[in-house]
Amino acid sequence: MSFKFFDKLSQDFSELLYDKKEYNVVIEVDKKENFTAHSVVLRYRSSYFDKELENATTNENHIKIIIKPNISVQIFEIILKYIYGGIVNIEDTDTKTIYELMVNAYELELKELSVNLESYLIESKASWLRTHFSLVYHSIYDSNEFEGLKKFYNDIIAKYPNLIFESGDFAFQETALVSILKRDDLKIEEIKIWDYVIKWGITQNPTLPTNSEDWSKENFKALKITLRQCLPLIRYFHIPDEDIWEKVKPYKKILDEQLWDDMIQHHMFPSKPVKSLVLPSRVISTSELPFSTIIKNEHVAELSSWIDRQSTTYSLSNIPYEFQLILRGSRDGFNPKTFWNMCNGRAGTIVVAKVAGTDEIFGGYNPLAWDNSVGDCYMETNDSFIFSLKNGNIQNSILSRVINSNGALFYCDSIKQNNYGPWFGIYEFRMKSNVSDFTQNKECSCKSYPDFFTYEKPIRTTNEYFSIVDYEVFEVCKII
Repeated sequence: MSFKFFDKLSQDFSELLYDKKEYNVVIEVDKKENFTAHSVVLRYRSSYFDKELENATTNENHIKIIIKPNISVQIFEIILKYIYGGIVNIEDTDTKTIYELMVNAYELELKELSVNLESYLIESKASWLRTHFSLVYHSIYDSNEFEGLKKFYNDIIAKYPNLIFESGDFAFQETALVSILKRDDLKIEEIKIWDYVIKWGITQNPTLPTNSEDWSKENFKALKITLRQCLPLIRYFHIPDEDIWEKVKPYKKILDEQLWDDMIQHHMFPSKPVKSLVLPSRVISTSELPFSTIIKNEHVAELSSWIDRQSTTYSLSNIPYEFQLILRGSRDGFNPKTFWNMCNGRAGTIVVAKVAGTDEIFGGYNPLAWDNSVGDCYMETNDSFIFSLKNGNIQNSILSRVINSNGALFYCDSIKQNNYGPWFGIYEFRMKSNVSDFTQNKECSCKSYPDFFTYEKPIRTTNEYFSIVDYEVFEVCKII
C-alpha cells in the first residue's frame, strides 16, 4: 500500500516559486519583466527549458538568463505556476488568453497543458472558436499538433465549405488545404473545388502571366509542382462533362496524360474501365440529421436573415449561423424552472414553441444573456424580436421587432421561475404554467393590446391562451 500526498507536494512547490533565496535562473518576458526560477525544476518539467538552460548565458552572480520577449506576463505567470505546482486556474481568464496560453504551452513543450487546454476550448468555447475562425485555423496548421482543433475546423468546413471556397482567402497553408480535400463529406460540387485549387496554386506563383493562354511550358510545370499534393485528391470522374471541357481542359498540361485520356474515355464510354484511380464521389447532400423536432433548415435561414436584418432570406447553402440546441422540452422536461437553469448565462438565443392542436410555431430571439438571478425586471434591447413561422396550414411567417426597447424582455425572480419561462414584451409572447408543466394547462400567450405595444405587430390573430406540445431553445453561433 502507498500513501500519496500530491496536494501538499503541489502546495510546497508552488511556494518554492516565490522563494528568492536559492533561485538560479531569471526569465525575461514581454517588456523586460523578470521572473525568478530554479533550473532543476525547469529542466525536469520542460524539455524546452532543459535545452534552453544548456545554452543560457550566466551573469556575474552565476544566474542564468533566458529571454522570451514574445510571451506576455500574464501567460508566463500561469505557465510557471503550472510548472511548479501542476495547477492552472482559468476560471476568470478570457478565451483569447486561454488560446494564447495553449499555443505558448505547446511551444514550451508542455504537452500535458497544451492538450488539456485544447480539449477545454473545443468542449467549452466552441462559439468563440467559430467566431475567431481565421485567427485560429490559419495558425494551428503551422504545427504538427492540435489535431483536435484541426478536426473541429475541418468538420465545420466540410459542412459549410463556402467558408473557404468562396471567401477569396488564398493565404491557406498547403497542409490545411490537403486535409480538407481528403474528406469524402465535403459538401460542394467538385468543379468548385477544382476552381479553388487552381486559383490557390496560381496565387502561390505570383509571376505567372494573368492569362493562362500566354503560359509557357515552364509556367504549367511550376503550377503542377505547386499542386502536386492537391491534384491526386480531385474527384475528376465526378465532374460534369461540360465542366471538364470548359474548366479543366485549359489546365490539362498539369495533369498526367493517362488521367486526361481516361477522362475523355469515361465521357465517351462510361462503362469501360479506366487505368487511373477513381475516387468516390463526395457527399454533397444538404440534408442533415434532425437538429430540431419543430423547425427546419428553411426556418433557420429565415431566422438568421432576421437576426442580421437582411432584406432577403439567406439561401440554405449560405446560412451564417449554426443553431446549437440548449434545451428541448420533450428531452429535458417542461418545468419552467428547467428553462431558467439550463439557459442561464446563454446569450443570442432563439426560443421556438409548437402549439398544441394547431400548426402554429411561435418564438422569440433574445440577444442578451438569460439571467436567473436578477429578480423581477424588464431587460432593455433594440435587437430582440418575436415571430410566427409558416408551417402546415400557416402560409406566411410573421416577424415583429421590438419597438419599446425598455420592455423587450422580462426576467423573473426565483419564485416566479416555477411558473414562467421565456417572456417577451408584456404578453406578446410568454410561456407560463400554473402546474409547472407547459404542456398541461393553457397558460401560454401571444396577446397584444392596442394601448400596450412593445413589439411592432401581433404574431397571432387571437388572444386565447394555449398549451404547447414541445419547445426548444437554441444558441445562435456565428460560423465564422
